[in-house]
Amino acid sequence: MKLVHRFAYYLGGFSIGLVILFFFLSGKKASCDYSPDARVLKNIRIKERVYSDEASESMRLYNIDSTQISAILNNGDVDFSRSNTDLDSCKTYIVTGRTSEKNLELLFENCDSLATLQKIWVK
Repeated sequence: MKLVHRFAYYLGGFSIGLVILFFFLSGKKASCDYSPDARVLKNIRIKERVYSDEASESMRLYNIDSTQISAILNNGDVDFSRSNTDLDSCKTYIVTGRTSEKNLELLFENCDSLATLQKIWVK
């Protein structure tokens, strides 16, 4: 069999496989969150979010709303060197991110079914 025929068979099978793959995976909400940063942010995003009194006061003072917090949880970074991940019950994470005009640091307490925003710092 000539090399050209081998490539033709290979490309034909490969394209049929891609079509089948796209058919089965279309509409699925699959994500590839393998880095520790992405896993922690996704874990906080999917839980019920509660704001402490201090965080609510900071949000009112600095004119920050929950959509900005959600945007930081989508695009932010977790500072593991300043976070406390050794706790058994509720781990605390510092998430840094940027809104349209401010750099924010958020302190989250991440428990089993609840993520509580404890503090907000504007940098």
